[in-house]
Amino acid sequence: MKKIFLSSLLVASGILVSGALIAQEEELVVKGNVLYSDQVNALKTPVPVINVPVSVSIITDDEIARQGFDQLGDVVRYTPGVSTSQGEGHRDAIVFRGNRSTADFFQDGVRDDVQYYRSLYNVEQVEILRGPNALLFGRGGTGGVINRVSKKGVLGETFGSFSIGSNTFGAYDFVADYNISINEDRSLRIMAHRDYLNNHRSYYDGDRAGFNPTVKIKMSDNTMLDVSYEYADHERFIDRGIPTGSNGEPVEALADIVFGHPDLNTQTLTADILRATITRDISETSKAIFSITNNEFEKMYQNLYVAGYSATLEEVALDGYLDPTTRDNLIISANFVNEFEIGSATHTILFGIEVVDTDNKNFRYNTNFTNAGALPLANDGTGIYAAGSSQAGKSDRETFSIADMRAGIFNRDEAGAAVTLDFTEKLNNITTTEFEVTSFFLQDQIDVSDNLKLLIGARFDDYEITVVNLKPGSEATVTKGENLTSPRAGIIFKPQDNVSIYASYSNTFAPVAGEQYKAMSNSLGPIGSLNEVLDASETENAEIGLKWAISDELFLTAAYFDAERTAMTAVTVNNVAEQQEVVNQNVDGIEIELAGRISDQLELTMSYADFEGDNVAQNKEIPDYQFSAFANYQVNDKFGIGFGLTSQGDQQIGSGATPYLPSFTRVDVAAYYQIADDLMLQMNIENLTDETYFPHSHSTHQASVGEEVNANFSIRRTF
Repeated sequence: MKKIFLSSLLVASGILVSGALIAQEEELVVKGNVLYSDQVNALKTPVPVINVPVSVSIITDDEIARQGFDQLGDVVRYTPGVSTSQGEGHRDAIVFRGNRSTADFFQDGVRDDVQYYRSLYNVEQVEILRGPNALLFGRGGTGGVINRVSKKGVLGETFGSFSIGSNTFGAYDFVADYNISINEDRSLRIMAHRDYLNNHRSYYDGDRAGFNPTVKIKMSDNTMLDVSYEYADHERFIDRGIPTGSNGEPVEALADIVFGHPDLNTQTLTADILRATITRDISETSKAIFSITNNEFEKMYQNLYVAGYSATLEEVALDGYLDPTTRDNLIISANFVNEFEIGSATHTILFGIEVVDTDNKNFRYNTNFTNAGALPLANDGTGIYAAGSSQAGKSDRETFSIADMRAGIFNRDEAGAAVTLDFTEKLNNITTTEFEVTSFFLQDQIDVSDNLKLLIGARFDDYEITVVNLKPGSEATVTKGENLTSPRAGIIFKPQDNVSIYASYSNTFAPVAGEQYKAMSNSLGPIGSLNEVLDASETENAEIGLKWAISDELFLTAAYFDAERTAMTAVTVNNVAEQQEVVNQNVDGIEIELAGRISDQLELTMSYADFEGDNVAQNKEIPDYQFSAFANYQVNDKFGIGFGLTSQGDQQIGSGATPYLPSFTRVDVAAYYQIADDLMLQMNIENLTDETYFPHSHSTHQASVGEEVNANFSIRRTF
C-alpha cells in the first residue's frame, strides 16, 4: 500500500492527487488531509476536501496526542466556529455556529447520540463538519456534526504503543494499542485505556475505562470485513458551576466553591458497542459498503445545582434531579458509490439506505427536601419569592447559606433548620420511546471540467416516534410521523488546481421530541378527533468559501455562512388550532483557518470566527469572536516546543444581554523530547498564566470555572 504521510497538518482542508475511486491495494492516504476512502466516514465518497463545498476540519490522532487532548471539548477549542457548552457536567455538549447539541455525534459515519463524554483512545481522526448536513447524517446537525473515525486493524503488520500520563491535579491515565498480524488475510488490533480523573475543583474525581478489540478480515481480493466490539465504563463527579451576579457575570468570589454534594453529584455509564463493516470493491470505479451497529447504553446522573442566588442575603437556592436512562440502538446502513462518464463530465454517484431502530427508557426524579419552610430564592437571583407566589414553599429546592456551601455543609438550611434530601420519592416522569427511521439518499458529484464541479443531492427520511408516559395518573401515548426531504447543492470553481471557490445550500430538520426523545406533548390540542404534535423544525444554510493549498503542506480556508432556523408554533385561527412557521434563530458569520508547515522546523494552525445573531432570546452561547493558534517548533532532532493560545469574546448565556460570560485568553505550552527512536517524553502546560476564566455554562447560574494552571507529563513507547 502506498502511503503519503503528512504529520505536519494539524487541521485539514487539503487535496488528494486523484478524485477517482481508488482500489484498496492502491489506496492513497494523506493523514489529516483527506477523508479516508476505505471507511464509512463523514463524506462517504472519495472526494478531495478541497473539492467539497462545506467547511471541514480534521484533527489526526498525532495532533490529539501532541496537544494532550483527552476529550472532544479539547479538540473543539482549536476549531473555528465551534465551541463547548457545559453539558450539565456529564456529557459532551458542542455549540456549532450558535446551535448547542448533545446528539450530533457520529462514529465511522454512524449516529452516536447518547449523552456521555467520549474517549479518544481508539480514534484515528476527528472530523468536524460545519453547517447542516442532513443528506449524509439525517435529522439534527443544525449547525454541524462531529464524526470520529475509529482505528482499525492493519493487515500484514505487527506494531504497538502505550503511554502513561499524569498531571499536577493528581489525575493519571494509561493507553495501549497493539496490532497483531495473524496471517496475510487477518489482523487483530486491541486498544484499551484507563483514566483516573481529577482537577482543580473540590470533590472532583472519577475514572473511565475502555476496551476495544477489532478484527480485520480480507474475505477476498476485493472484499474486506471489519468487526469491532467496545466496552466503556465511566464514572465521574458532576460540577454544575457557579452563579451569576447582578452585573450578569459569574461571581468570581465564589469560584472556589462547588455547589454540589460530594456523594450525590455523580454520573455513571456502561456501554456495549458492536460494529461490523463490509467494504467491497465491485470494480475500479465502484464500491459498496454495508455496516451494522448494535449498542446498549445504561446511564445514570444525579446532581444538585444553583437555581437562585442572592448576594445581599449571601444565600443560594439548590435544585436537582436524578435521571437514569437506558437505550438500545440498531443501525443498518448500505452505501453504493459508482463513478462513470457522460460526455466530458465525470459523475460520482452515492446512493445510500439507512434504517435506525431506537428504544429508550428514561426516569426523572426531582429533589425532595424534607424542610421547605423557608421561601426559596427566585430563579433570576434578585431575591426570594413573594408569599403566595406559585413557587412559595416549593419542596424540590432549598435555600442554603453560602458560608455552609463553602464548608461543604448540606444538612441544614439558611436558618439552621435540619434538612434531608431524597432523590427517589418525587417522580417527575417515566417515559419509554420507540424511534424508527428509514432513509434513502442520493448524491451526485459532477466534474463538469477541470475548473467546474457541481454537487447535488437529497435525502428522504420517513420517521415515526412514539413516546409513552408511564407515570401513574398521567399515562398517555403520543405518536408523531413525518416524511421529510433534505436537499443539498453546491458549486465549485477552480481557477487553478490548488484553489477552489465554492457556494453551497443545505437543509436539515429536528423532530419536536428533542435530541434525547424523552418527551413529546400534544402541542396543538384537539383538532377534530386528533391530538396533533407540532412538525419538525428546519434549518437552511447558505455558504460561500475559499480553499487554497498555498503549498503542499500549508492550507488556507475561509467561509461566510448565513443560517436560518424556523420552528412551528401553535396558534388559534377562528377558534381552530393550527401550526404556524416562525423564524426563531438567524446566525451569520465568518470562519478563517490556516494550517500546515511554515518551514522545515515550524508548523502552525490558526483560526478566527466572528458571528452575528438577530434573535437575542435564541442566540445564546455565541461568542463575540473566537481566535486560536497553536505552533510547534522543532529545535533539533530530539527536542521540540509548542505554544498555544485561545481567546474568546463575551458570550450571552441568558435570554437577554445579561447574564453573560466575559471574554478570556488562555495560553498553553508544550515540550517534546525524543529519548530514543521509540520513546518520547512530553509535557503540556495548560493555562500557563493561571487566568480565572469561565469557558462555558449550561444556564444562568451554572457557569463553569476554567482549569487553573496545570502541567501534564506523559511518556510514550512505540514498538
